[in-house]
Amino acid sequence: MTIETTANAEQTPATLRRAGVIGTGLLTAAVLVLSGCEQKAAPPAGPPPPMPVTVVKLEATNVPIANEWVGTLDGNVNAQIQPQVSGYLIQQNYREGSTVSKGQVLFQIDPRPFQALVDQAQGQLEQAKAAYGLTVTNVNRDTPLAEAHAIATSQLDTDKAQQAQAEANVKSAEASLATAKLNLGFTQVRSLVSGVAGQATTQVGNLVSPQSVLTSVSQLDPIRAYFSISDSEYLGLSAKARAGKGSLLSNASSIPLTLELGNGEIYPQKGHIAFVDRQVNAQTGAIRIAALFPNPGNILRPGQFGRVKGDTQLRQNALLLPQIAVQELQGLTQVYVAGPDGKAHLTTVQLGPQVGTNWLVEGGVSPGASVITDNLLKLRDGAPVNPHPGPAVGATAQSVTSVGSN
Repeated sequence: MTIETTANAEQTPATLRRAGVIGTGLLTAAVLVLSGCEQKAAPPAGPPPPMPVTVVKLEATNVPIANEWVGTLDGNVNAQIQPQVSGYLIQQNYREGSTVSKGQVLFQIDPRPFQALVDQAQGQLEQAKAAYGLTVTNVNRDTPLAEAHAIATSQLDTDKAQQAQAEANVKSAEASLATAKLNLGFTQVRSLVSGVAGQATTQVGNLVSPQSVLTSVSQLDPIRAYFSISDSEYLGLSAKARAGKGSLLSNASSIPLTLELGNGEIYPQKGHIAFVDRQVNAQTGAIRIAALFPNPGNILRPGQFGRVKGDTQLRQNALLLPQIAVQELQGLTQVYVAGPDGKAHLTTVQLGPQVGTNWLVEGGVSPGASVITDNLLKLRDGAPVNPHPGPAVGATAQSVTSVGSN
């Protein structure tokens, strides 16, 4: 026991010295680690810098508003070509789809039966004239005899009656000859209007009658565009006309109409109202309107669709708001406005009709307001902003889509 105690006593100082060295090293390392952490720690956070945004300054201007309707094109005149006599069709004298002139012969009906009737009527007329000449001779011969009481007066009266009857026969024969010649002329089926002739619906060799439709000819310059407007819209336009603010519905209107074609192109020729129908369609509640557009070269054809646009209103001192700046939330339309305090303010606005890529503002903002148009998802009400001016909002005539159809 004594020996073990002595050994432990001898080892204790060395052990303690080694433990002290290790402990001192660990403490030094901990101090160094803590010092490094203190040196790498981030400085305290400050306020974020103002967000750069683009703004559009709202300015009051006069904005023309145009309404838009879906229209169908049709010929200004559409004539169905029908024969006026019956007979066999022996010739077609036009090329389908070509331009024909008024009076041009389109079809030929067999003229031989009608020529025979003309010859017969001519012979009957010659007979009537001969009979009339005989009665004239009788009257001229018997007149002095009756005055000399050489013959009875009744004989002269009979001669005069026969002369009148013969004269009437001559006129009747002349009328029959004129009718026969007219029917002979009707064997040449002519176009009554100038325009574009359509496809022939009856072939050569068919028996045709006045009920047969041989083809159609459409006058395409100018061409008509039919569209419909609602009853309420019609009343509104009529009220503006009575107030002296321009009558779009008058055929003498100076307000031009624009036609947008099916491929999105704007037709270069301007049109005007031709007429307004006499009644409102009881089933659709709309009234039909026809507009005329010049069509040189017959570029436009019946059956095409297009959008007819016309200025119906001029808003004085109106404000236009870019669509990109508008946000909708729970039925509210809102915009961010850069205030003079350098912060973004969420503002509720009332919008009118759409004008191109803008909205017409009815309320909520005033002229001079700087509306923010970008970084909208990053903004919050009261957030600091650094505004930069963007492109001005145009105030050209645009379209308000109407539900009208042909």
